[in-house]
Amino acid sequence: AVVSSRVRDPRVKSNANQSIQKTYEKHETEKKKAYLQRVLQVEKAVFTPLVMSTSGGLGREFKNTLKQLAKRKSTKTGYAEQDCIRYLRLCLSFAMVRSITVSIRRFRWILPASPS
Repeated sequence: AVVSSRVRDPRVKSNANQSIQKTYEKHETEKKKAYLQRVLQVEKAVFTPLVMSTSGGLGREFKNTLKQLAKRKSTKTGYAEQDCIRYLRLCLSFAMVRSITVSIRRFRWILPASPS
């Protein structure tokens, strides 16, 4: 399976005239147009666009993927499905924070020192 994520901000002007669900669908469709054919033909895999908002909302396909993962984890561990969803969202949040932190550190490291 191949996944590609996108984080959207619901407060920007381009999203102001659309419903929240429509913006999720728009971003999922854009991701599919960009990657679906290549993933299916070249990599012979399944593609899932993971669209989320800065306020914590998830797109339809992301919700479905999260539910499937939680169901499998629940079956394997014996924990309630809701607890598994909560755990997976927490892991995702930490992974995103870690990724952003590494990007910022790398960017600062690359910048030349300012002249004194």
